[in-house]
Amino acid sequence: MSYIRIDKFLKNSRIIKRRTVAKEACEQGRVLLNGKVAKPGDEVKLSDVIEVKFGNGSLKVEVTMLKDNPKKDEADLMYKTL
Repeated sequence: MSYIRIDKFLKNSRIIKRRTVAKEACEQGRVLLNGKVAKPGDEVKLSDVIEVKFGNGSLKVEVTMLKDNPKKDEADLMYKTL
């Protein structure tokens, strides 16, 4: 797999718990993909940088693995925190 939708990546990597919430975060401009505001359908590739703005701060990660249905212990391996 060479790419995955950003809303699905955020859910699969457990950065955001539910895909609908990930989609809303993208639509509200709270998710940046390589420095640009991401749409829910934008494609994430390896080594892309994602920044998610939460209410009290933000999380910046680099994509290290793309997986469609990761197990809970594999989710942390999908990104590294910057």
